[in-house]
Amino acid sequence: MTTLAIVGAGAGLGAAVARRFGAEGFSVGLISRNQGRLDALADDLGKAGVHAKGFTADVRDPASIASALEQVTETLGPIEVLQYSPLPQKDFMRPVLETTPADMVGPVEFSIYGPIAAVHQVVPGMRFLGENKGTILFVNGGSAVKPGRAVTGTSVAFAGQAAYAQLLNEVLGEEGIQVSQLIIGGSISEDHPEKNPTALAEKLWELHTGRDRFRIQVDSD
Repeated sequence: MTTLAIVGAGAGLGAAVARRFGAEGFSVGLISRNQGRLDALADDLGKAGVHAKGFTADVRDPASIASALEQVTETLGPIEVLQYSPLPQKDFMRPVLETTPADMVGPVEFSIYGPIAAVHQVVPGMRFLGENKGTILFVNGGSAVKPGRAVTGTSVAFAGQAAYAQLLNEVLGEEGIQVSQLIIGGSISEDHPEKNPTALAEKLWELHTGRDRFRIQVDSD
């Protein structure tokens, strides 16, 4: 049995993805900062028949992410799929002329250093699993492809993450490791036919199993 690791797991999209992959036999490593919330989410998933466990990490601390992912592997088994989808902090979203160099530290740590640390931790194991197994999934808001003047931090940092993801897609694709990105314009909504968590989880499952495209964009801002 292999494992899905979700960096930035929560009760919305993270839980839906955990259920979707769990239904296919994946164990699920849930990673975020709050152990209590992780334990509650793992318990809920367990009642639905999904084998899940929570591990704490701060995505702005690369060593923390690497350690959590190592624990996921040791506890649940080799990581076949990594999803990087933490929600950015509100203070990352300042108007462009009010954004200082100090304001960009958090977004860059969050959206660039964090993913790089996660990828370096999981790629050796994905190589061990063999060709056409491993998948790395990035989930971003619409500012990753269309910058917004009022959300400068995420616009710049998400664009950097998108560039990193595309480079990974090109290089790791040669080894049979799929790297893809799901862009979600606007907010996730239970009432939206395409942007509810279950529908988005299905898109991520399609990216993992289809292995034929880099990006899916759902709606636009």
